[in-house]
Amino acid sequence: MEPITHFLTGACIGRAGLNRKTAYATLAATLAAEAADIDILWGLRGPVDELQHHRGITHTFIAVPVVAGVVVGAVWLLHGWSESRRKRKLAAMTFRPGEPVPLRLQQKPVHWGWLYASAFIAALSHLLLDWTNNYGLRPFFPFNPRWYAGSFMFIAEPVLWALFLAALVLPALFGLADREIGVRRSAFRGRGWAIFALCGMVALWCWRWAEHAQGEAMLLNTQVTSEPVKRVALEPYPVNPYLWHAIVETPGFYQTAEIDTRTGSIDTDPQRDVLFKPTDTPAMEAAKRTHLGQVYLDWGTWAVVRDVGQEPVAGMDPPQLPPNRPWTTIEFTDLRFGYSFRHAAGARTPAVLNGWVYIVDNRDDAGQAMGGREQK
Repeated sequence: MEPITHFLTGACIGRAGLNRKTAYATLAATLAAEAADIDILWGLRGPVDELQHHRGITHTFIAVPVVAGVVVGAVWLLHGWSESRRKRKLAAMTFRPGEPVPLRLQQKPVHWGWLYASAFIAALSHLLLDWTNNYGLRPFFPFNPRWYAGSFMFIAEPVLWALFLAALVLPALFGLADREIGVRRSAFRGRGWAIFALCGMVALWCWRWAEHAQGEAMLLNTQVTSEPVKRVALEPYPVNPYLWHAIVETPGFYQTAEIDTRTGSIDTDPQRDVLFKPTDTPAMEAAKRTHLGQVYLDWGTWAVVRDVGQEPVAGMDPPQLPPNRPWTTIEFTDLRFGYSFRHAAGARTPAVLNGWVYIVDNRDDAGQAMGGREQK
C-alpha cells in the first residue's frame, strides 16, 4: 500500500491499547508501520535498481525484528533528548514545598519491551498490507524468492483513508466538546475508535477477498476465449469491491475483461480486448538479458515483451548511430497494471511501471528507462 495507509494503520495500532502500556507507543508504531519503505532510496541509483530492491529485504519476515529495533533505537534517542530537556527546565524552575511538578514536565513511563512489541506488530502490518494488493512482495526472501500477492485491494484505497482518519480525528473533536461541558479528560482517548478502524479494515479485506473469489469463479465458468485457458488473474479497482479487471492467458494470446460481481456481468470483446503474444526476435532476446530485462522478468508475473520499432522513449534520447546500424525499442509491460484504475472512458493507462531498452544491431544495449526515468 502507499505510505498514507501504512502511517494511519500504525497510528491506530498504537492507539488500540499499546499506548496504555508505555509512552511513545503510538509514535513507534506509526514509524515502524512505514519504515520498510526506506528501500525507496534505491531510486537514487536509478529506476531499474529501485524496481530490483523495492519490496526487497526490508519487506521480509527476517527484517521485521531489525526494523522494529531500529525504530525503537530512534525513539530511545528522542527519549534521551527529551529527558535532558525536561531536566534542564526543572532545574531552572522554583517550586514551593508540596507544589506538584507540572504535568507537561512529569517523566513519561517508558517500558521498552512493550515499545519493541508495538514496533514489531506495526512492522508486521506493513508486510500484511503490501500482500493484499497486486504488486506483491517476497516475505520469505532470501530463502524463497517467490512473489506473493493477494490482489484484492487496490494500492490506494480511499475507504481505508476515511476509516482511519475518522478513528484518529473524531476522538479529538469529541474531546473538545467534552471540555466545553466540563467532562473530565481521558488520558487515552480513542482506543475504541482505533480498534473499530482496524476491525473495519479486516472486514473490508474479507469482503473483497470473497468478491475476488467470486469473480474468479465467474471467469473460469464462462467461455470468454476461443482457446484453452492457461491461467487467470483479477486486478482490483479502488472503492468499488464488485468491480474487477480480469486477465486471461491462452497459448496464443492474452484477453482482458471487466467483471462486475454484483450484477454477474463479464464485459469482453475478442476484437478489442485481445493481445496476441509477440513472436520472439533477436532484439527481444537481447533485451531480456539486460539488467532491466532480468529485473523486470523476475518481478513481472504477467510481463509482456514487445518490439515496438524505432519508437523514442520519454526521458531517454534515442541512439545516435550511422544510418547502416539498425536499432529498435523493446518495451516491457506487466498486464497487472495495464488498465486505468479510474475505469473511465478515454482515461490513459498508467505507464510508471513500464520499461524500455534500446537495442542496437539486435544485440547491444544502448539505454534503459522506466516510467520516464533513464537508468544511468
